[in-house]
Amino acid sequence: MTGSPSDVPPLKVLQVGAGGMGRAWLSAIAANPDVELVGLVDLDAAVAAAALAAAPAGLSERDVTVGTDLLEVARTSGASAVVDVTVPTAHHPVTTAALFAGLDVLGEKPVTETVAEALSLVAATQLTGRRFVVSQSRRFNQQAFQLRAFAQALGAAGTLACEFFKAPHFGGFREQMPHPLLVDMAIHQFDLARFVLDADPVAVYAEAFNPRWSWYAGDASAVATFEMSDGSRFSYSGSWCAPGLETSWNGSWRLSAEGGSAIWTGDDAPSVESVEPIDVAEVADPGRELAGSLAAFVAGIRDGAPLMCEAADNVLSLAMVEAAVASATSGQRVAIDDVLDRAYEAALARETRDDVREALAAWPSVLEGLASPAV
Repeated sequence: MTGSPSDVPPLKVLQVGAGGMGRAWLSAIAANPDVELVGLVDLDAAVAAAALAAAPAGLSERDVTVGTDLLEVARTSGASAVVDVTVPTAHHPVTTAALFAGLDVLGEKPVTETVAEALSLVAATQLTGRRFVVSQSRRFNQQAFQLRAFAQALGAAGTLACEFFKAPHFGGFREQMPHPLLVDMAIHQFDLARFVLDADPVAVYAEAFNPRWSWYAGDASAVATFEMSDGSRFSYSGSWCAPGLETSWNGSWRLSAEGGSAIWTGDDAPSVESVEPIDVAEVADPGRELAGSLAAFVAGIRDGAPLMCEAADNVLSLAMVEAAVASATSGQRVAIDDVLDRAYEAALARETRDDVREALAAWPSVLEGLASPAV
């Protein structure tokens, strides 16, 4: 990664959240010369101080403001952006506070806990003119970009299939969730499907279940078939209690298209076989996972260009999760538009800020509102 031009100072960021994932983000920040950590916030100041002390050399030696209050640390440190590494339940209040304080936000997935809260955050970005980008970190993989390039070169897609089979023993909250696989993990693959196909979800039929040997309380296995806006189908089959012959954390992929097929193990370069020779554009390396996501965020803040996974776009990836859970629960095919409409009504009913509620109420429709520019 190249450093900043001498006349462009690094982006001053504060990080919220200093747990295990927070420490991973501290390492990513330390490795990026275009970013300067000026603040670290956690509900437990001692946890934040310990994380900073254990951070890579360079961070722990800087003058970093540590505290428990986001707005206070932002004022004291002079930060202009936030990296939000809090738990999903905190995404909405943390991001709302940051946006209205004039800070741009790079947040961990999911955009927030519910689609309704995500719509509220989109309206907040429109009111404040600030950027909110979701770190769908698994998009930042050169092999995923290569699979997308193959998909574009092969023409109309028929089916895109992803298999995801792992056997992690997390302990803690994941093993008590009603839908651990769909809610906590599948958004990575659902979002990648949108990226590879360059298409959005229309409807889904899903089933979720729990094998008798599962160590999860909730349904740790699922199958789902999405109708996509290009007419293709995305099929997902996965389990978090599948010992032996495990797939990549990225999943194992197969694309069948008009001009041929492509496969990707999730860990190796994808392969393609076409009916006729195809012209595939060269794919640049976007950077890997957290590092790539952070670098893209900084570049987008500097030049104002559109970014992958801005909140308004990423809402549809979260809607895929919510729709799949609704289908698995009801046994019925669920339309994405119905999920969005229900979320919109909930967002209006629950919004606590008058200005955000008024902005939401002014949307002609959910999809038109998501496409609205900042005021």
